[in-house]
Amino acid sequence: MFIPLLQDAANPKLISGTGYEIPKLTRLAIRIFTACTILFLLRSPALAHDIITTKLTYSRDISRIFARRCVSCHAGNASIPLVSYETVRPWAVAIKEQVLSRAMPPWGAAKGFGDLSPDGALSQEEILIISAWVVGGAPEGDPATMPKNEIAMPPAALGSLEEAVQVSNETNLVKPLRLSALRPESNVASARITARLPDGRIVPLVWLYRYDARAQRTFRFRAPILLPAGTVVESTAPARFSLETTGHSEVTGTVKETVLTTPRR
Repeated sequence: MFIPLLQDAANPKLISGTGYEIPKLTRLAIRIFTACTILFLLRSPALAHDIITTKLTYSRDISRIFARRCVSCHAGNASIPLVSYETVRPWAVAIKEQVLSRAMPPWGAAKGFGDLSPDGALSQEEILIISAWVVGGAPEGDPATMPKNEIAMPPAALGSLEEAVQVSNETNLVKPLRLSALRPESNVASARITARLPDGRIVPLVWLYRYDARAQRTFRFRAPILLPAGTVVESTAPARFSLETTGHSEVTGTVKETVLTTPRR
């Protein structure tokens, strides 16, 4: 409110009736002061935006999510590092938009459809925590609550995989298959891949979502899925993918048997 008053005071016509005119040098000083005040307000977003309305903090809450889901790609040498509050805060709004659209992290599969391990997608709870933190002002919190540097445990040894079946949209198994993983081979916007068993039951496998074939990702299941002969593996949208199995059966100790299929028309 004081800025217009200063501008009015700098106008000698408004006080000409008093018989007094502000000296030219004084008017210049007032204009410079007014301009500097405006620039200060424009360059101080904290005065207008950093209103904290959440108890969620970067140190206690967000840093742990990023450590699990993001830092493997967004480390300190990345173009957009997400390793500290200082590097995360300028990107807070963009991060919220990316996680709400599930564009980041680029896992390529929807959470909760199929029992995958590992499952790199953000959970709904993690998305809500990140979004609420940003909307609430993205506070840093107490750095003492940051996660401690822990010795990373080596990943569990995974058995080697062998391609058993190549599928284009849909296929019918003519022999049993012990399914360990699914590997997409084409770009997919959204496609739910399921196994329809002979008794009519539906087993969800993978819901591909914004999958980029350049990722060359293989989705492993937490435990092998036994699919009997006559099972129909199908996709709700055009998709090419392969069904894979471990080369050595964990149950019988025998080498896996080649599975033949007949495509459904």
